[in-house]
Amino acid sequence: MKLSCIKTNLHQGLSVTSHIGTKNVNLPILSNVLLKADQGGLKLVSTNLEIALTCSIRGKVEQSGEYTVPSKLFYDFVSLLPDDRVDIDLHDNGLFISCNKSKTTINGISASEFPLIPPVVGETKYSLSVLDFKKALSQTLFSTALNEARPELTGVYMKFGNGRLTMASTDSYRLSEVEIKASSHDGEHDVIVPQRTLSELNRVFGVFKDDVEASESVVIEIASNQVVFRYGPVELISRTIEGIFPDYKLIIPKKYETKVVVKKRDLQQTIKSVSLFSKQGLYDIKMTTENGALVLSAQDAIRGKNDASLKCDVSGVQNTISLNYKYVLDGLSAINTDEVEVRIIDSSNPFVMMPHGNESEKFIYIVMPIRQ
Repeated sequence: MKLSCIKTNLHQGLSVTSHIGTKNVNLPILSNVLLKADQGGLKLVSTNLEIALTCSIRGKVEQSGEYTVPSKLFYDFVSLLPDDRVDIDLHDNGLFISCNKSKTTINGISASEFPLIPPVVGETKYSLSVLDFKKALSQTLFSTALNEARPELTGVYMKFGNGRLTMASTDSYRLSEVEIKASSHDGEHDVIVPQRTLSELNRVFGVFKDDVEASESVVIEIASNQVVFRYGPVELISRTIEGIFPDYKLIIPKKYETKVVVKKRDLQQTIKSVSLFSKQGLYDIKMTTENGALVLSAQDAIRGKNDASLKCDVSGVQNTISLNYKYVLDGLSAINTDEVEVRIIDSSNPFVMMPHGNESEKFIYIVMPIRQ
């Protein structure tokens, strides 16, 4: 293997692929990145056996070949190279790298030991705007479950159909649902994608955020037990989660007794202030609606209590509900409008929050109340 490439391109490719490697006593090769050079250029490949990431970069290949080197070491080393041409040559004793006045040999492992990653061809294919998809990820990833007791809740449910993608996530205490456009010719399909897969994809989007040549769309292909995301020079293959996602539509209230429209920033600041006096471990705050005001309060036997009144637009009956303030703040951070709409039935039914003033923002967030 012998090739040349620009340091910037190599660093970008390693930024994509060098993060999913894992230390495995039985399979040390998993902490390595595979360099595969052929006439198409250089491919960087990494895997943890659940996710496989490939990034293709431009380069002049004089001799085809493949080899693996420790991904973190290689990434850290390339990060410190000058912005110049990087020459890579595979010798018997390792990978020889020269750039400007730097000449280094990195010891690795034969590519023959790297796990085989067969190509995946999806049975169905959908195309999404990267900007829309990134926003949808920011509105759903945070409310997935961390506990593996119910694997189907540790991922994001994705349902395609009628030119739309609906994404939903829940940890049983709160629920997020968002809807965005999706172009397709393959009809309806649904899948549960692991949270870590989508977080990794979101990180990949971040690597290209300042790249003027970055693709504006991402293609999703769904195959049996697998999903593939294709974004510019990057391909991410992941297993999907087997199981049935709960019929969450059943818990979304159809009617409400009280509606509040309030400025998002004011509500965030008030919750942060009041929450300083919430009970440790319970993180409870109380919301009470009055004519033209939303009163937030919290009380702790040791630290004291705090009440704060917030001017807003209130309609319907007077209501009180107790909530985990951390969950409410998470939902507020995911809303992209200046005002939010809050809907309350009573103290024992789900609390609903959504954007206000922008009909194109198809996001709904639900928090289960703390029952006193």
